[in-house]
Amino acid sequence: MPKKHAPENLRSTPDAFVYSPERWGLPREAVETLGQRLHGIWQRFHKCFTTARHDTSEYALYYLKGLLLLPCKRNYKNIARKVIAPESDGQNLQQFISDSPWPASLTFDQIQSEICQDARLRGGMLSLDESGDVRAGDKSAGAAPQYIGNVGKIAMGQVGVALGYYAAEVWTMVDAELFLPEIWFDEEHKKMHRRLHIPLDREFRTKLEIGLALIDRARANGLPFSCLSCDAFYGGSHEFRAEIAQRDLFYLADIPCDLAIYRQEPRTGVPRKRKGAKGRPHKRAQILNQVKPTEVRTLAHLPQIKFESVEVRACERGRLRYDCAATLVWTLTKTKHVRREWLFMRRERDGSLSYSLSNAPEDTPLQVLAQWRAERYFVERTFQDAKSEGGWDELVAQKYRAWMHHTALDALALWFMAQTKLDWAQAHPRDPKLLEELHLERLPALSMANLRELLQAVMPLEQLTIVQATTLVVRHLLDRSASTRSRLKTTRKILKERKHKAPT
Repeated sequence: MPKKHAPENLRSTPDAFVYSPERWGLPREAVETLGQRLHGIWQRFHKCFTTARHDTSEYALYYLKGLLLLPCKRNYKNIARKVIAPESDGQNLQQFISDSPWPASLTFDQIQSEICQDARLRGGMLSLDESGDVRAGDKSAGAAPQYIGNVGKIAMGQVGVALGYYAAEVWTMVDAELFLPEIWFDEEHKKMHRRLHIPLDREFRTKLEIGLALIDRARANGLPFSCLSCDAFYGGSHEFRAEIAQRDLFYLADIPCDLAIYRQEPRTGVPRKRKGAKGRPHKRAQILNQVKPTEVRTLAHLPQIKFESVEVRACERGRLRYDCAATLVWTLTKTKHVRREWLFMRRERDGSLSYSLSNAPEDTPLQVLAQWRAERYFVERTFQDAKSEGGWDELVAQKYRAWMHHTALDALALWFMAQTKLDWAQAHPRDPKLLEELHLERLPALSMANLRELLQAVMPLEQLTIVQATTLVVRHLLDRSASTRSRLKTTRKILKERKHKAPT
């Protein structure tokens, strides 16, 4: 019999292609307990949200529900009205996020601890990156003119440095820190530190220093990563990569295309003063064999550089392959310390080339370097999910503590989703016959949006009654009336003062 092919439009033939949820790894009993799973992760973490005097952890659960259940407008007032009670004004929730002194670092430490205890997540990829959001003014902690990635230019905004972790086809955020530009440590800005809850002992640290501190904390917590990846801002620093290597960590770091490297090994040292030469003896190391640096982009066009097609993973659109090449090069730190590294090159879908440096052993196969580079995609998914699905960018956090608390709870929401997908994939595997019936090599993965829909079904948000709705509308109208009355009072006062000052 001829082989049956899947129709182009699966929706047009529901009778043939409607499958039971069990075949997709979504049995009813698992979905019905999704709310219990959420309550369970809050119970495991609730000590992270208590202070010496008060147990305010219930607000962490409210906030977590708001991040996971609401598709947008995840602000204090909306979360309070939708999750706590329709008449709640969100003041207590705002105080919990903005002012309560519970340390956000405990949440990140607990996430890392749970990853360490899960054997399925060993040997993952740790990714260092940053994420910025535009702000309307310079009164928010850390707000200053700086490069904001999502707008592609320098703008007034806040920037956070964050660590992501990827393993076993799940990803999550494991640490973060708000970057405070150097201007925030002048006398004028220091006056704002106490009001914005910036730690009084906080000193200026560059993004590179913050990144190293986050990595050191992950190492101290035993996070079981096999390699570190980072974008070109961090990878372009020879000193940063050298620091990572000194920690006995492997890295594959993106670099800018104009970064200076050496095709031949430079010999460095302090030159001896020639006999009879004038001047003082040399004190600084220099290149002694006159080797010249070159930009990395010039190497891709050399005839000895051979690109190979490398398959990095199976994805929903088929087998993902890239043309890749690697060659050993030498780099120099500012102190003229010579280091030998792999230069990895990959041709992207648009024909452009991306470049990375790695301290992997010299016998490392090209396939491994290509695999490491491909896994950087998941740090982008981490930030994308954190913002589009978790509301990371929706809170306009003026206080330092609010930014840290909101980010920690957003990371917890990501970890809840990642752990759910991981547990369900193991406990409720999908029917392997689906691949054959749908003529696919890989089935679509559960997304954070998918899990939100299931959560909304088992934990439906309360619908307003007519009485509650009209009460809220009246309250809103009263607030607007009070605001209008205040503006009119101010306007009348100004006009009265002008009248008295006017010449008779």
